[in-house]
Amino acid sequence: MTAQNSPVSPITWKEDRVVLIDQNRLPQEYGVVEISHSQDMAEAIKTMIVRGAPAIGVAAAYGMYLGAREIETGDRTEFLAKLEQVGELLRSTRPTAVNLFWAISRMLKTAEKTSGSVEQIQKTLLEMAKTIQAEDLQTCKDIGDKGLEVLPATPEKLNLLTHCNAGALATAGYGTALGVIRSAWREGRLGRVFADETRPRLQGAKLTTWECVQEGIAVTLIADNMAAHCMKLGMIHAVIVGADRIAANGDAANKIGTYSLAIVAKAHNVPFFVAAPLSTIDFELSDGRQIPIEERDAVEMYQVGTTRICPEGVEFYNPAFDVTPAELISGIITEHGTVAPGELKQFQAKQLV
Repeated sequence: MTAQNSPVSPITWKEDRVVLIDQNRLPQEYGVVEISHSQDMAEAIKTMIVRGAPAIGVAAAYGMYLGAREIETGDRTEFLAKLEQVGELLRSTRPTAVNLFWAISRMLKTAEKTSGSVEQIQKTLLEMAKTIQAEDLQTCKDIGDKGLEVLPATPEKLNLLTHCNAGALATAGYGTALGVIRSAWREGRLGRVFADETRPRLQGAKLTTWECVQEGIAVTLIADNMAAHCMKLGMIHAVIVGADRIAANGDAANKIGTYSLAIVAKAHNVPFFVAAPLSTIDFELSDGRQIPIEERDAVEMYQVGTTRICPEGVEFYNPAFDVTPAELISGIITEHGTVAPGELKQFQAKQLV
């Protein structure tokens, strides 16, 4: 059965600009931000107006085109040099999400390989950005369907736990982990989604639950520290999360709290899956120790909305991601199928470069 589109489209090309759903305003308010310049796109990525590794990659691709459009020269060599500077600007925004670097590299290679005038290169870059977006949407649908093949056979209606938001908002419009959940819901195999709050930014509470409500998918919100209790009671049949970067050995970086969730799943014999496109696998890194971990502003820790929740004088540590060791992962669900973490190399030749 063919996967249907999610009604949520976080990134839209409209005439001469990019329209982003402002994810910082959800769920209280649905609003969009219109982006016409590369600097504004870099800021949107950095401030998490757009977030989620695949969506960041798509946004960066459009950011590269916007930057190319801003370069005022007809000299090819000068143009390519300045385009590399645009790439550096966008690379500096989110260091952990490998899709960001993958998309920028693909756009730069497209520019280098395109013959003709600077104007022709600019036109080709826009088409490539659109292609990257379309490919990601299809990739996520494929991930969703491949994930169905490895979900537990019983019970018929599964309760699936997810962490953070790896749904339509984090991709071109269907989702990786939530894409598998969408496909299970479509096929009548989903009983309920359990969504971790995902502190400190609460992407699970704010975004995953919002997506589910939009589509009528049954969803229950739990605090991050409730997962073990729910598993002990037999309420969770499998865990499915996304990833921002996966090392060659299968170690996977995802939103902070994923590692502890994997440990809890292992202790309760609950399958733990990572769903991600091949573009998220960084074959240049041998293991997860080499994955750069972004540390974000302390305000995310000490303030909820406009309310400070701890006293002055407290120090803070706010890593945005942790790395789940490969041995805790039951399988990595990609658009080409599900593979054991230690067998990722078989997919290396299929990865777009």
